[in-house]
Amino acid sequence: MQIKFYWIIAVLFIGACGGGDSGNNDANSTGVSSAETVTAYTVSVPPGFPLPKILEDNPLSAEKVTLGKRLFYDNRMSSNNTMSCASCHLQSQAFTDGLLTSVGSTGEVHPRNSMTLTNAVYNSRLNWANPMIKTLQAQALIPMLGESPIELGWSGNEQKILDSFRVDPLYRDEFVQAFPGEVDPFTAGYVAKAIAAFVSTLISGNSAFDKSLYQNDSTAMSDSAKRGRDLFFSERLECFHCHGGFNFSQSVNHSGTVFDEVEFHNNGLYNIGGTGAYPDNNRGLWEFTFKAEDMGRFRAPTLRNVELTAPYMHDGSIATLEEVIDHYARGGRQIESGEYAGDGARNPFKSELINGFVLTEAEKTDLLNFLKSLTDWEFVCDKRFSDPFGNQLPHPNCPQL
Repeated sequence: MQIKFYWIIAVLFIGACGGGDSGNNDANSTGVSSAETVTAYTVSVPPGFPLPKILEDNPLSAEKVTLGKRLFYDNRMSSNNTMSCASCHLQSQAFTDGLLTSVGSTGEVHPRNSMTLTNAVYNSRLNWANPMIKTLQAQALIPMLGESPIELGWSGNEQKILDSFRVDPLYRDEFVQAFPGEVDPFTAGYVAKAIAAFVSTLISGNSAFDKSLYQNDSTAMSDSAKRGRDLFFSERLECFHCHGGFNFSQSVNHSGTVFDEVEFHNNGLYNIGGTGAYPDNNRGLWEFTFKAEDMGRFRAPTLRNVELTAPYMHDGSIATLEEVIDHYARGGRQIESGEYAGDGARNPFKSELINGFVLTEAEKTDLLNFLKSLTDWEFVCDKRFSDPFGNQLPHPNCPQL
């Protein structure tokens, strides 16, 4: 049985809508607008995991998490009632969508692959390459209000969408309960805060790997997966340099971090014309810094539940885990022809950690089995995170209750 450590957040006051990056969990946060009490929320932190940081201006409460979950799955979150946040983040696929790149509510194709929301509360940055997005609520506003590409389509339709919630008796109660004392809790800012509260609870840490390492279960991992684990953490492959730590990602933020841990990497996916260039609409960190060395640099996402999050890379351009291993074994991808032709292994901006390696077929199988040992079926099947409207089917491996 999984041992659980509980983090009690006794929320006494709810702050007004606003910014702030402080990780202080003091319930007496800045911008207090109400002395009404709300229900303390208990976050289950798996063995071996640190406590997440929760912003002063968005403390958790049971009411806020309940509202956030309903909004997350509600198609009324889009201007044409065709999709919700969950449309691009399906629980059955570890909160990704299985597409090369996501498609918005109007049919506009996004240039990026949908990132998993697994353990997103621990991310120090919240998307593929934007160094400015540091909080879950700031990230939530991007698909809501973004215009290029349009995702949920709130721009120009904000009042219509908010009114659709305002006239719903259930939402009227839930917004007031989540944000007590506010004159008008029906704002985009409060919607983003509620969704961020729900996403903060999506914590995964009960995979076979976790049971073996943190719960002293020597039988949880197969012998093949254990050999793959040793390969993964070896200097020979160097996978752990970009996918290390408890979350298998170097860019993390939690109660124990004392400085901002942010890393972006160029993994040799492209080298257009031998110049180091990436496709125009997907140049990574360079799009914000315009520094040559930042061309093609993206954040390394968590590998937790990676078995379920295909296709891979920021643009979904690698279909399978086997192909991902081949990519890194070569030290970069070679594209023989077409507009993106070039040898990624020779990209002048490629990370110095990606040098290639040689694996036998047996070793490749072991490495694959280790990556699959990071799948947390309890998380993928947890009804606390499932669709309250019943529109999404659970993963076939989940028990049908």
